[in-house]
Amino acid sequence: MTEKTPLDTSKLRTATRVVHGGTLRSQFGETSEALFLTQGYVYESMEAAEARFKGEAPGFLYSRFSNPTIAMFERRMAELEGAESARATGSGMSAVTFAIMGQVKAGDHIVAAKAMFGSCRYVVEEMMPRFGVSCTLVDGTDLAQWQAAMQPNTKVLFLESPTNPQLDIIDIAAVAKIAHAGGAALTVDNVFATPLLQSPLELGADCVVYSATKHIDGQGRCLGGVILASEAFIQEKVHNLLRQTGPALSPFNAWVLLKGLETLPIRVAQQMASAATIADHLAGKPGVARILYPSRKDHPQHELAMRQMSGGGTLVAIDLAGGKDGAFRFANALKIIKISNNLGDAKSLITHPATTTHQRMAPEARADMGIGEGLLRLSVGLEDVADLMDDLDRGLSALG
Repeated sequence: MTEKTPLDTSKLRTATRVVHGGTLRSQFGETSEALFLTQGYVYESMEAAEARFKGEAPGFLYSRFSNPTIAMFERRMAELEGAESARATGSGMSAVTFAIMGQVKAGDHIVAAKAMFGSCRYVVEEMMPRFGVSCTLVDGTDLAQWQAAMQPNTKVLFLESPTNPQLDIIDIAAVAKIAHAGGAALTVDNVFATPLLQSPLELGADCVVYSATKHIDGQGRCLGGVILASEAFIQEKVHNLLRQTGPALSPFNAWVLLKGLETLPIRVAQQMASAATIADHLAGKPGVARILYPSRKDHPQHELAMRQMSGGGTLVAIDLAGGKDGAFRFANALKIIKISNNLGDAKSLITHPATTTHQRMAPEARADMGIGEGLLRLSVGLEDVADLMDDLDRGLSALG
């Protein structure tokens, strides 16, 4: 029996690539991707093992380094992102941490947008200085601050866009130009936009990171992360660091994430449509101080958002006039929408950043980022949008 020529998925459209990209079939010809739960691999001879370890022969060595199921996830993500190479990690934060660590050494400098997830800010502001890497935090929406923060030893610029949790939009192309002019590289956490709505590499970024725990899994099942960049970047900055230190993704989680990717376009499209409807529904309601959603014209960076994103995303920031007490009463009254600090799930989730994801930060730092006591972050799921709006109205009623 003659095998068919493998499908060149690079020429296919997104919805097809997320189903077929990177597939490796065993001799059994399975339909679904195979789950290889193995630690190690057997070699035909000592000479074969030597050649494989030297990189002179293809094949897998040890699942801390590489694994067929994980390799499929990495290849599919690279195709989806338009990247030459990808490396999976055990969580989104391990992807962020190792993407940054791989680019710096003692004496280097990082510039980062201050509006970011609390754990990302910890890595940049608290952890890296312990190893002699200094940092400067800037207002990411102010290009002059990025430029002014550049130093001769600046190696990494880091940002999220949209930001967590207030959905600021940062001009990725402009920041990339500033980075490259100063001899640095730009790393973008693209988790809120997903690879479907924004392509940082096309905008000039050098590296993109994701918490695959979020939209890529999309059903609250497992943790995962991924780093995407050029082959040269991955080999020089990331590959050996991951290999020697071991923040490995489990093969089972990689398999779950592969299954999640198959439905990613359908889920994100529905969640985004519902998010836009909900943002419009809540805007101007009694008790709502403001709604932040990138595709609404009243968003501070609306024009930029529509220039570098293909949609507003699946998250809505709700700023309530009643402060912490009002935010708590609102969220506690919800029946369908669950209180959780995750996002990108099939279930709608809401969290109070000031007391959860950003609670470690000083009140002054939160205020500087625009995270007030009345701010709630809503991750819109796949429920019927009419039921979600009824639930949100129930929350507003609890405000009195």
